[in-house]
Amino acid sequence: MYRLVILLVMVLGLAFAGCSKEVAGGAAVGALGAGAAYEYQAHKAMEDLNDEYKKGKITKDEYERRKDEIEKRSLTQ
Repeated sequence: MYRLVILLVMVLGLAFAGCSKEVAGGAAVGALGAGAAYEYQAHKAMEDLNDEYKKGKITKDEYERRKDEIEKRSLTQ
């Protein structure tokens, strides 16, 4: 679902940009930057989750539940 929303936002952004190369390029770069920042946040959350599990702060069930949530929100997984 998140992938569909991101794709829709990117397509609409380019559609409203018209034929202007500068605006279309800027929108594409902005969308790419936002996607990269989002994926970095997901990667960081996964690292923090792994650290908590290795230190014994959370159970395996909690680890698996939170891992699934992070993976569902990720665009690349």
